[in-house]
Amino acid sequence: MTEELLGWLSGSNRFRSFAERYPDKIRKKVRTALDPEALRDVRAELQVAHRLLADRRFDLAFEAYGSGRIGPDFTVSFRSVRSFNLEVTRLRHAPRVTGEASPLLAKLRQLPPSVPNAVLFAIEGDAASALDVDALVRSLRARADAKDDAFFATRGLHDRKDFYERFLRLGGVVVWCERAIGDERAALWINRSSRIALPERATQAAVQCLRS
Repeated sequence: MTEELLGWLSGSNRFRSFAERYPDKIRKKVRTALDPEALRDVRAELQVAHRLLADRRFDLAFEAYGSGRIGPDFTVSFRSVRSFNLEVTRLRHAPRVTGEASPLLAKLRQLPPSVPNAVLFAIEGDAASALDVDALVRSLRARADAKDDAFFATRGLHDRKDFYERFLRLGGVVVWCERAIGDERAALWINRSSRIALPERATQAAVQCLRS
């Protein structure tokens, strides 16, 4: 990862400026990644930042809610306007609908109210479509509709009501598959029931950055 990170720093003035703005936070992320999988998680976060900053319309704040506090990884500004929060997570296995509930529910806990929020899943494989977010959400809603409070309680939420409340903070989910080609690299799922919609132009521009 060190060699790759040096390449990103030398090849992008904007990413280098980002790294110089948040050196302590980045060092802490790398230092506390105690195994190869954790280091790949950090790589995914930094690579998303590198991709977005390739577009001069974007700027990023890193852990704007405070290092070590519950909050999203990035606050994304588009054309100098604060646009949305972006929380990045990497799946450590092949995508499967029944297996992604816990990561998504964990990320819902990090989404603040009254702000547009998106979660990005970085996945392995050949296409972003390998993770069917719509099917995942349907399965979670079915659990909530069945009043399966125990399911949510064992995954970090209080109950189904807590799930509903936090789900309304989610504007959408981006799936990013680095090894895919072209449009297959990134897919966007929009939460039509979100209290605050994601800004369309900014979100679509971010998806295009991840596809490039």
